[in-house]
Amino acid sequence: MLLRRHTSIVSVGSVKLGASAPVAIQSMTKVPTTDVDRCVRQVKELVAAGCALVRLAVPRRADTEAFARIVERVNIPLVADVHFSADRAVEAIEGGAAKIRLNPGNIRKREDIHRIIDAAKSHGVAIRVGVNEASIRDLKDDVPPQERITLMLEEMRRYIDLFEARGFDQVVLSAKSSDPLRTIAVNRAIAEAFTYPMHLGLTHAGLPEDASIPSAVALGALLSEGIGDTIRVSAAGDPVIETGIARNILIALGLRERTRPELIVCPTCGRTEIDVIELARRVEQALAALEKPCRVAVMGCVVNGPGEAADADIAVCAAKEKAYLYLHGQRIATVPEAEIIPRLLSTIEEL
Repeated sequence: MLLRRHTSIVSVGSVKLGASAPVAIQSMTKVPTTDVDRCVRQVKELVAAGCALVRLAVPRRADTEAFARIVERVNIPLVADVHFSADRAVEAIEGGAAKIRLNPGNIRKREDIHRIIDAAKSHGVAIRVGVNEASIRDLKDDVPPQERITLMLEEMRRYIDLFEARGFDQVVLSAKSSDPLRTIAVNRAIAEAFTYPMHLGLTHAGLPEDASIPSAVALGALLSEGIGDTIRVSAAGDPVIETGIARNILIALGLRERTRPELIVCPTCGRTEIDVIELARRVEQALAALEKPCRVAVMGCVVNGPGEAADADIAVCAAKEKAYLYLHGQRIATVPEAEIIPRLLSTIEEL
């Protein structure tokens, strides 16, 4: 079990963020906020996929008006993504946002920040202070990459000083880069400097097939050190896919319980006497409809098969035209190739 970094607790509607609460998954709608029906539908899809929070962009007055209507139609805390305009922040707060996201790089006037803080305090709304490397680069040209980490931390400190002087502590911190190593470095520095809950993510992580690895590297490294209280995987396209990637990162680290079967497959080599990949695909398809948290191994020979079987609930160790079936590391049957899938499923049902 990973030890989480000690933090304060922040309430985002009904969701608690901080070390004593589960790491929350969040995502963002990817349709115009003014298209209320599509937004509501996408929010509900994200809730079904496992999101605890959903963020919506509110660049215009029409968006904050639509945001308020969406709040009334969903049963999840919504976050308003605010850039440049203090008016949009206040409108979103008054429209029912459970949290707003502010970027210190583009709302910089003290009086604007004070106005937002006061509105959030009076409505019981949390604020995420989200620093992006891109905004820091916009503020100061020709800054070497490693120096941007220092600048991001300085911008965070400037904002937090204003919040603390105003007596506001319902704050979540985040610092994002498109580079995994800089994301790890700046978040380690923030975790060292503050005790507020932290939101983790990469910016511009790519298409889903390209985003999963850098996201797993950056978020996995930080979460394994106990850093991070809510996460978002940013991937182009369907937000339900990025939510699945985030969920799998948490499952791999033991930070979320598995609800579906986990499939382990040997990499195969010259010892195999059966098409292991084809068999594994058939097993995967057979397991797709099951809602049972078990570990299933498909192995191709007797060298590693029995050892892997000991670490799985159920294992298939394939041989020529047959397979050995293991249950909790103990061989229970030898079955012909044609009966592998039916026997595997019936054994799972008996668990």
